[in-house]
Amino acid sequence: MAGHSKWANIKHRKQAQDAKRSKIFSKLSREIEIAIREGGADPEFNPRLRMAIQNAKSANMPKDNIERAIKKATQSPSNLEEVTFEGYGPGGVAIFVEAMTDNNNRTVSAVRAVFNKRGGNLGQRGSLKFIFDRKGIFRIPKDKFNEELELELIDAGAEDIELDEEFYVITTTFEDYGKMSNKLNEMGIEPESAEVERIPVSTKEVDAETAKKVLRMIDELEDLDDVQKVYHNMELTDEILKVLEE
Repeated sequence: MAGHSKWANIKHRKQAQDAKRSKIFSKLSREIEIAIREGGADPEFNPRLRMAIQNAKSANMPKDNIERAIKKATQSPSNLEEVTFEGYGPGGVAIFVEAMTDNNNRTVSAVRAVFNKRGGNLGQRGSLKFIFDRKGIFRIPKDKFNEELELELIDAGAEDIELDEEFYVITTTFEDYGKMSNKLNEMGIEPESAEVERIPVSTKEVDAETAKKVLRMIDELEDLDDVQKVYHNMELTDEILKVLEE
């Protein structure tokens, strides 16, 4: 889990510094819309919406933008649907793509084009099921953490609690994500971020040159308007971590 935490923290900083704010805000708005469609517009009773709003705030999305996204989702929702894509990139690295789209043909075409361009192979849905587990990942600022809170989090279903450079990273099962979200809300603690992520059960080791090719592929997938998140199972060796931080 430590390697995952390091990767997530690098990604978190990268997103916070990304100049393409409008694209990030668009992705966050889509997450808010899907959350409202699934569980209603009251964040008090909708953990996914509550966390979507918190993640938007953490990405410095203006309050007006958040309110517009909520209003749009409640008054004139689109026909967005969640879709996933699975395949392999350079070096046999498993790549899992989550997207939200109102035009599936467009999204399939765009994702397939990146896989083909970057030497990957798009597979059948479910082909990577054995490689990734869905987990709840919560990042809590260090100053909010103490021994009493740790015990409460364990009671709420924390599988793992790990300290990285900036945050305590709390991991739960997918089934306990809502329970943990409710517990933090009940205790008045706002996590820096809270998401359901796909964590690799097994990893693939590649050399630095192949890692660069995989990272270019991931960057191009993430740049697609419809793509929300991209996951991989590349082994994060010290050599590759240096590449990530460049």
